[in-house]
Amino acid sequence: MSTPTPEAFEQGRGMDAHNAVMREVRAERDETYDPHEPTRVWIDEDNTPDGVRQSLTIILNTGGCRWARAGGCTMCGYVAESVEGGSVSHEALMDQIDVCLDHEETNADEPSGLVKIYTSGSFLDEREVPAETRAAIAETFADRDRIVVESLPDFVTAEAVSDFTDVGLSTDVAIGLETATDRVRRDCVNKYFEFADFEAACEEVRAVDADVGADDVADEASTDAGTDDVSAGVKAYLLLKPPFLAEPEAVDDMIASIRRCAAVEGCHTVSMNPCNVQRYTMVDELFFEGGYRPPWLWSVAHVLAETADVDAIVVSDPVGHGSDRGAHNCGECDDRVQTAIKDFDLRQDPSVFEQVDCECERTWEHVLAAETSYNMPLAR
Repeated sequence: MSTPTPEAFEQGRGMDAHNAVMREVRAERDETYDPHEPTRVWIDEDNTPDGVRQSLTIILNTGGCRWARAGGCTMCGYVAESVEGGSVSHEALMDQIDVCLDHEETNADEPSGLVKIYTSGSFLDEREVPAETRAAIAETFADRDRIVVESLPDFVTAEAVSDFTDVGLSTDVAIGLETATDRVRRDCVNKYFEFADFEAACEEVRAVDADVGADDVADEASTDAGTDDVSAGVKAYLLLKPPFLAEPEAVDDMIASIRRCAAVEGCHTVSMNPCNVQRYTMVDELFFEGGYRPPWLWSVAHVLAETADVDAIVVSDPVGHGSDRGAHNCGECDDRVQTAIKDFDLRQDPSVFEQVDCECERTWEHVLAAETSYNMPLAR
């Protein structure tokens, strides 16, 4: 079977001008990566529907996001870390899993109850991670409590999610929605799907959740003993301040998006990711020319505080916080605000933000009041 060209895959999706620019920018990449080594792996802790759990986070090195090969999202440079050639074998991917297990054994006192697996694209896209590999990974982590896998909504099916729930793993599908506003997602992020597609993916996952719930009831009735609850849900990933939005526009869009996501049945967690400047992206080009500033950490704290009342877990993990390329304030208070954000992630208590203050908060307030799309960034 012939392989579609990037131009064929992008037809009717996204913005042709954005895709053309992104392909040109990505062509500057010259690094190569070992298909037997994961991109990254680390131990952390996360807030889940079951409470705070130690987590093993894995970023598999795959052939890369197929949408990114067509041009892709304006802010995402993860495809630049993928293996050249568009595919990685089952054996190589399982070698990566072994490396991650070795890392966990060395750096953690016990196996992590939560496992999070990401790629440079969609874990459920079988061109990236074959069905054989998906099933093998499910078996590998069948003794854990919960797994998170990331995917675009196109590839979210009840059958794929059931590979994990069938072995007793509660499963969350993380979807890079970026925003609940279709126009912002299309024009600023250059992502081709709509909010309705996110809702449809949530429905697929809800169907699995209903099935495993019925199985739990049947097991209890037949054995007259309780069983561990297995569930399936959705974690929405949102993007604070994509390119072309001023700070106040980005904050308003994020507050509205979190509320809209939390109202979708089956979406139990919303993770707000402040945009950071990655290599080989349109955002990087804008940043170099002085046309983009990552969001203020005060904006992150403000959005979290304003949405603390929604019926969902809302978290944020500002990558590169305190640096010019990541969410930052003045440089003096960045670590203190980041600590408050991390505290909020675990406790969901907005009062933590009352404990941090800095003179630069007044500058941020002025930015929210005065910055527009034609004078941004108003402050560095």
